[in-house]
Formats: sequence, structure tokens, C-alpha cells
Amino acid sequence: MLLDKDIREPLFSFLEIKYGKNRILEEKNMGRSRADIVMVLPGKVWGIEIKSDADTYARLKSQTKDYDTYFDANIIVVGSSHGNHVEEHVPEHWGIITVELVENVPDFYMLRDPKPNPKITLAKKLEILWRPELAKLQELHDMPKYEYLSKKNLIQKFVERASYPSEKKGFLDEGVLKEEISELLFEREYSQIRDQINAFRAEKGLHKRKRRRYKRRKKTVE
Repeated sequence: MLLDKDIREPLFSFLEIKYGKNRILEEKNMGRSRADIVMVLPGKVWGIEIKSDADTYARLKSQTKDYDTYFDANIIVVGSSHGNHVEEHVPEHWGIITVELVENVPDFYMLRDPKPNPKITLAKKLEILWRPELAKLQELHDMPKYEYLSKKNLIQKFVERASYPSEKKGFLDEGVLKEEISELLFEREYSQIRDQINAFRAEKGLHKRKRRRYKRRKKTVE
């Protein structure tokens, strides 16, 4: 019986051989689920769900919906006990990799290649980025800082510009954005990013306190 812990490290080697340059990120919370693996490729971000021989399909229906919310394509990796029925449990655009022990070594087989996820949106893909990474995108495209905006509303600024006519000032090419998102994820340094997030939150809190003091002073004057 192959367990999750037996599959992961050999799977990373298989993915590198199969797809070339990639980066595996920490598990990502997405809705009510958590992606087992987030694989960054040039211009693409894929989700990978592992169902070992010890797992069941009980939660898979809701998991596939969550994966399809965030990733350009998705793959399910299953132990041999699931191999005969897995196609019945995932959407047609999902890729399928099966794994079994051959001479005590996990052996992977690409049963079905993944197709582009038709449900992904630019807004949801941008949600994968942390606020300092979005700030780098803003700098790259000479956008205002929008320090007063929530992350959700900031993302809408990117989406709005991507919907501009190409000749309009401020237009953002969605294909270029996807390449840049991947580059930012390739470069992600977790400890450094967390420090930047804490600094951003502290600075944002200072701006809020200043605005509140200004409003109180204005009321007093009036």
C-alpha cells in the first residue's frame, strides 16, 4: 500500500522529468479545501491532488470545485487501488497520474494529460499572490500604489486594466500578467515575504490611524 508520504518525493522527480522547469510551493488553502501540491510552470500554475491507497473519494467532489477555482490546470495522482475508477470522479479536463510499487519503487504512469481549466479567472489566479508580490506587479506596470484598497479591490484594478482595449493607456495584457505571476512565484521567499507582509500591515495600520485623527480634527474645526 502506497501512502501520501511515499508518493510525494518521487512524484516531484517525475514532474520535473515530465514538465521541465517548475517549482513546488507549500500547500495552499482554497475555499474549504487545501491543495496538496501547487506546481508553478512558466506562465501557468497547476494544482495537484494526491489520493493514496489509504484515501477515499469522499471529499473529492468539493475538492475538484475548489481546485478549478484557482489553477490553470489540475492533476490527480492516485494509488493503484483507485486506478480503475478515478476517471469517474474527476472532470474531463483533469489530468490523471497513477502510481504503483514496482520492485519497491514508486512507478508513475500518465494516464491522461491535463487540459486547460475552463473555469479559471484572472482575479482568482491573482489571489495566489501575496500583497508584496502584487505590489511588485504594480511597480512593473507603473500603477498607483492603492494603499487604501483591500487585496480584493486591488485585484479588481488589475482585472479592469486587462479588460481595456489594447490601445488604451494602462492596458494590461493577460498573457504577460500570467508570465509575471509565475516569475513572482518562482522567486517567492517565504521568510522574506512574511516580513514584508507584517511591515505592510503595520504601515497600513498607521495610515488608518492618521486618517482617523485627521477626520476627528476636521470635525472639531467644523
